[in-house]
Amino acid sequence: MRQAIRVAIDGPSGSGKSTLGLELARRLGLAYVDTGAMYRAFAWKVLQAGADGPEEILDLLARTEMTVDADPDAFRVLVDGRDVTGHLRDPEVSSGASTVAVIPEVRAWLVALQRDLAQASVVMEGRDIGTVVLPDADCKFFIVADENVRIERRTAQWGESSNRAASKDVKERDRRDSSRKTSPLRAADDAILIDTSEQTIEESLAIMLAALRIDASGAAVGADSS
Repeated sequence: MRQAIRVAIDGPSGSGKSTLGLELARRLGLAYVDTGAMYRAFAWKVLQAGADGPEEILDLLARTEMTVDADPDAFRVLVDGRDVTGHLRDPEVSSGASTVAVIPEVRAWLVALQRDLAQASVVMEGRDIGTVVLPDADCKFFIVADENVRIERRTAQWGESSNRAASKDVKERDRRDSSRKTSPLRAADDAILIDTSEQTIEESLAIMLAALRIDASGAAVGADSS
């Protein structure tokens, strides 16, 4: 049986890290955790409650229960027992996630939950996994892509009429993620950089599997996989 592994994947909005993380988890038969979805889930609750300002948000945080189903084929996030997964890609929720993510107490609460989810083998992706959440991960990847490519991807996700909103979202989230005082977006020193601007999903996955010494079928390369 293959030894337990923890894989950390980081990168900016629209870089393709969620697509790659999900597919990698499927190929390897591992749990999958999209930590950005956890921030968006809390942002959803903040929006629903109409909480405004750090004090109200922290009061709401103290009364929030979040659970995650880490099955890569059925990833779900539940807030206070309610499945909110279907709302997590709404533009207003995505925007709200960057707002709550700059609050240190929110990050500390979610990092603790994320570390609990990483007690066993996992593919975990986000913006501070290799640097903060799992600094001792077995393998770290930092996924990047040209800004225009990332905007095109977000536009395709939201619909052609949303190009201006997609551009604003990508640029604003880049600014917030890179400039926040707590856990800013950056590549871990030992992370493997993958630029997906002109790569297919399969090409990027091949790089990741090679780094993990696992072939496309999921078998360990050069190691006893019995």
